[in-house]
Order: sequence, then structure tokens, then C-alpha cells
Amino acid sequence: MTRCMQLSAPFHAIGRLRAALTDPARADRAVLWGLVLYTLVWAAYATISKAPQGLHPDMTEIVAWSRDLSLGYLKHPPLAAWLVAAWFAVFPVAEWSYYLLAALMPSLALWLAWKLSADYLDLEKRVAGLLLLMLVPFFNFHALKYNVNTVLMPLWAATTLCFLRSYRTQSLIWATLAGLCAAGAMLGKYWSVFLLAGLVIAALIDKRRMTYFRSAAPWVTVAVGGVALAPHLMWLVQHQFAPFTYAMVVHGEKSLTTTLVSVLGYLGGSVAYAAVPLIVVGLLILRSSPRKRGPGAHDADIAISSLDSRVRGNERRIVVDIAWPAEQERRLAALAFWLPFLLPAVGAIAGRSEITSLWSMPCWTLLPVLLLSPAAVTVRAIDTKRLLLVAAAVPLVLLIASPVIAVMAQRNKPSPASAQAQLLARQVEQAWRQLTPSALRFVGGEADLAYGVVTYAADRPRALTDMPAPDAGDLAQSGAVYVCFAEDQGCRVRAAERATAVAGSRTVESTITRGFLRTMGEPQRYTLVLVPPRP
Repeated sequence: MTRCMQLSAPFHAIGRLRAALTDPARADRAVLWGLVLYTLVWAAYATISKAPQGLHPDMTEIVAWSRDLSLGYLKHPPLAAWLVAAWFAVFPVAEWSYYLLAALMPSLALWLAWKLSADYLDLEKRVAGLLLLMLVPFFNFHALKYNVNTVLMPLWAATTLCFLRSYRTQSLIWATLAGLCAAGAMLGKYWSVFLLAGLVIAALIDKRRMTYFRSAAPWVTVAVGGVALAPHLMWLVQHQFAPFTYAMVVHGEKSLTTTLVSVLGYLGGSVAYAAVPLIVVGLLILRSSPRKRGPGAHDADIAISSLDSRVRGNERRIVVDIAWPAEQERRLAALAFWLPFLLPAVGAIAGRSEITSLWSMPCWTLLPVLLLSPAAVTVRAIDTKRLLLVAAAVPLVLLIASPVIAVMAQRNKPSPASAQAQLLARQVEQAWRQLTPSALRFVGGEADLAYGVVTYAADRPRALTDMPAPDAGDLAQSGAVYVCFAEDQGCRVRAAERATAVAGSRTVESTITRGFLRTMGEPQRYTLVLVPPRP
């Protein structure tokens, strides 16, 4: 009896949790605390499982940007760096705190998706929809690498929420918030132009467009967004639209074949990431059309065939209702989902550029509304309990397995640029202290190495790679360290050229091997060129 009670305890806990989530008086509070736990568990998983790998260069690059706050950067707009600067003004610069910030991005997006779903779904379906999003890898695994794509997740969710409510109510408050969120999305990544274009087209297609555009709401949104974006737009003009040049150099001017392959990869990969919600809803649709066979008489075959035909027709109607609803309010939501998702494919073909499915990360806010809003798709209490069990088990099981995952990552020989960054920063600081008592202010050389040293160094220096050059006099008076892989002859030559004209410059050769749980990594040789401050 005691054994049975122990085994049934998790199911009773799931039942109590489902009751709290579907209680109008407790639902928001229960979801909020659930998302807090979700954030902490995924942050802990990332901290443990990625320990041998160190911080990804995308993450350390943004730390480098945050040390040199600006209205824009040569690769991307500035919001991701602003958020990092604000975060590390409160939290220590450490892997656990950075992963906590990363995990916070999808959790905020999930909260906004939860609030948005209230306009379309009952509580049972809202809970199911939220759980389905938690089973999309964009909202956990991929989001743990903080970058400009993960920052877009809550921004796109907030923009979509505010726009749809502004469109429906013409409220100036929602219109103002829509403008601010839209500007924030553009300051996160220029990819957000597809969101804004999609929402505008959705508004133009909707039958209520004249009522909306005759109100003050759209013009307030445009005005507020324009004012919020104005400083960055001025920066773009002053810097000859440098981020657009970078994007075209890296992703543009591709052949038509290359473009089409990337578009197919974008569409197919994105759908594959959403496979679990699609499969679950597919099963719900099949359940809504039960196939009942007759008692077995031969003359029942025609009736059975007719029934199966009607069943298939019913299933097709449900799928069409999901993809393109007849109801006006739901169709606007469908347009707000499909257009930002599909427009990048059109834009890539028109501009002969490459796109990847990972860039669809912020597109999924409305997926639960799209999949679950048809009346024919029913969600029972037992369905919600099963989803709760799976959604809770996945992160907990992975957290338990995270030490094993970490050991496997160590055996797979992680990239030294990230895995050894903290040790390299210590060696750079030690060599610098032996050369001069001045604070370390600038680090250059190979980009990924410089970003890693900048992230971990106690003096919080600035990077000299892929960043606007500092004042020449300031650089001369402060000195710098240039870090290179020992085998990178080009980097070493460039660093030596900077050191030649400065007396007292020093070159240090270093070899680093990082171990993890008694498993040693590959040794890596580095060359450090130290240029002391000029008097």
C-alpha cells in the first residue's frame, strides 16, 4: 500500500497543479511561479551541462559590446548589449548568472503567450497551449545561448499582444505600448522588420481595417515607435548603415539555388522544431473523429467506407479551420502568425540571401491560439495532466542527467576559444600585472579569444576586434594585450606590428589544458603580445 501511494504521489501533484492552473482565481499566480521554476531549472541545467564548454562566443561577444555601450554596433542593433550591461550591473559576471539571463528570455515570452491566449482560449486550452510551447526546443535548449535571436522572443510576443489588442479596441494605451514594443524589437534585431511588415499586412487584409486606420491607434503606434527608434536611426546614418553591409556580406549575394535550399531548410526546420505540438494536436483531431466499425456483416462495408470518408472530410475541415479560420478575430490572429513566419522566405528569395530555421525562434507566440482555438479541437483534463507530466519531466530529467552530459561534452573536445577562455583571461591578467600596475583596458587579437578574455577579466576591459576603434591617444596611454592562437601566423604578425613601436612590449607564449572531472582536454598554445601604456 505504501509503495502504491509513493508511485501515485506525482500524479496527485500533477492533478493539484492542473487544478490551480485552471482556476481563474489562481491561474496567473500558478503560471508565474511555474515559469520561475522553469527558468531556474533550465539555467541550472545549462550551468552544469555546459561547464566544460564555457560561454559560447556569441555570448562573450555581446559582453564585449556591453563594455562599450553605443546606439548601435557594426553587426547588430544595441538592445541585446544594453540588457547585458544592465544585468551585470546587478549580477556578477559568471556563467550561472549569464545562463539565468538567457533562460529568462523564453520564460518572458511564455508569460506573454499565456496572457495573449486569454483573448482566444478557455483556461484548459490556455494551459495546454503553454505546455505545448514548453516542448518546442526554441523555448529551452536553443534559448540558453543568449544572442540577438533569443532577445527577440519576448519582444515579438509583446509586440504581437499589444498590436492585436490595439487593433481590436483602438485603445491609445495599447497603441502606445505596441509602438514601444515594435521599436524594442527593431533594436533587438533588424529581422523584426518581418514582424512589423506582417502585422501591417494583417491589418490591411482584415475587414475592420477602415475602422482601425480611421482611429488614432495606428498613428500613435507609428509615432511612438518612430520617436523611440530615432536615436538609433541617426546612428545608422552616421555609420553608413554598417550592420546592413555586414548582413549582406555574410548572408547576401547568394545563388538562386543556394537561396532556395536555405528557404526550404528554414521552412522545414522550423516546422520540425514545432513537431511535438503539431503531433499532439493531430492526435486530438483524430480523437475528435472516432472511427467506429460495424458488427462485421459484409453489407456494412459500404456504410463503413462512407463513414471513413466523412471522417476524413471532418479532419480536413478542422485542419483548414486551424490554418485559415473563418471567424474574423481568429483569422487576424492567424495572419499575425503566418505573415511574420513566411515573409522571410519571400524576402530571402527576392534578396538572394540565406536564412536559417533558428531565426524563426520568436515566431511561435500565436501557435497555441492557431492550433487550439477551433471548437472541434477539444482538450480534456486528462490531456492537460499528461502534458503537465511530460513538460515537468523533460527539464527535471535533463537536470539530473546534466553531469553526464557535461562529461560527454568534455570528451568531445570543446572549442578552446570558449572552453579555455577563463583560464586564458587569468594568464593575460597575470602577464599584464607583471608588466605594469595599470588596469587592463583593451584586449585585441583573434576575435573569439579577445571576447572571452574581456568577459572574464576582472578589470572589465574593452575589445578591439569588430568594434569601433578607440581614440588613438587613449589606446596609446592605456596599452593593450593582443591574444592569438600560436598557430595563427596572421594574428601574430598583426599583433607584433602594434608592439614594434612601443618600448617595453613583451611576447608571452602559453599552453593551456583544461580538465573537467578528471578528464583532461586538448592542450592549446597561445601567443600573448603585451603593449604597455605609453608615459
